[in-house]
Amino acid sequence: MAAAVGGRGFLVQPCSLSFVSNKNVPKHSFGAANTCWHVKPAKPQGFARHVAHAQLRPTWLPGLDPPPYLDGSLAGDFGFDPLGLGEDPESLRWYVQAELVHARFAMLGVAGILLTDLLRVTGLLSIPVWYKAGAVKFGFANTETLFLVQLILMGFVETKRYMDFKSPGSQAQDGSFFGLEAALEGLEPGYPGGPLLNPLGLAKDIKNAHEWKLKEIKNGRLAMVAMLGIFVQASITHVGPIDNLMEHLSNPWHRTIVQTLANSAS
Repeated sequence: MAAAVGGRGFLVQPCSLSFVSNKNVPKHSFGAANTCWHVKPAKPQGFARHVAHAQLRPTWLPGLDPPPYLDGSLAGDFGFDPLGLGEDPESLRWYVQAELVHARFAMLGVAGILLTDLLRVTGLLSIPVWYKAGAVKFGFANTETLFLVQLILMGFVETKRYMDFKSPGSQAQDGSFFGLEAALEGLEPGYPGGPLLNPLGLAKDIKNAHEWKLKEIKNGRLAMVAMLGIFVQASITHVGPIDNLMEHLSNPWHRTIVQTLANSAS
């Protein structure tokens, strides 16, 4: 018979023994009614190893064994990959960078939408709701010109980012970024630094900045979920998020997501 206590196993073997006084009972044994139990440490079993591992490694589902390629070394790695997209090491590197970029865009997007919507609702600025802002005509340039300029600028930056991903450090060489290499001071792929992109110097030692990376990716994932919620709200209610919030606060028990979805379906 085996027992696991605190992650360590013991083997308990029965044997025959007449009832004797305590001083005659063999060491590491306990006697009772013609039976004794010799107890000795056993080799750790797989269950004990998994229990100890689960206690040290938090996962997205408690008690779940994470895939072997998600060993916890990545920032925000909680073993979540139900589709097995990261089995290939090169694909995993790319997905890490893709998530990081989407997270940063989502954080900027959520902050921009909430701020402009607040200014619009309070009457401080006369601007359209966020999902109609793209249709606004500007006097200094037409829509086609703005689109072309944005395409060139974003295309250039994204191309440089991809080149640095394929060959880490290549875009930090002299003359590779219009002489701005020292100002950017690339730390590692996905984490440019310098006074332009890290003015506070919060993570100069990027190799030991795991806590900062974890905070960023957690906030980024929350922002991506928030962005999805803002999209759905706009599609169903046709107003901004601040309007939705004010309507809910005006009648919290009857202005909820349940009533909103029910009314939209009817």
